[in-house]
Amino acid sequence: MTDPSQERRADAQRMAELAVSARAGESRAAQRIVDRFVEQATARGIAPVPLEATQLDGRRVRTDRIGWYVNKKQTLAIGTGGEWFVLQVPTSWMSRFTGVKLQPSPPELVVARGGRDGESGDLQEFLDRVLAGR
Repeated sequence: MTDPSQERRADAQRMAELAVSARAGESRAAQRIVDRFVEQATARGIAPVPLEATQLDGRRVRTDRIGWYVNKKQTLAIGTGGEWFVLQVPTSWMSRFTGVKLQPSPPELVVARGGRDGESGDLQEFLDRVLAGR
């Protein structure tokens, strides 16, 4: 007979592994969509712009990247190399002068999942709006 607490730990471990695997699969699928968007935006002559990030205090600061904003609030963007950027950064008085260096994040198929600002939805729909100029 096995220990029930060991079984629960093993089940929890399996669930965690499945969740990581699912996120990785979603990210790979989203990256294909992002890469296709970069190709289409470039082919259509939609110029990338210098990206700005929003600090937690609401101030906008320049970044070291160029790309395309994904949403109206300009809190998500795609870099020219297909990188996915979350443009909300910690507040820093120094970054107002120096800007911030962005680090890419894994893209998701659902933009702003769980967000309460009414600006969440399917990644492809957001990118179609950018390509349509809306």
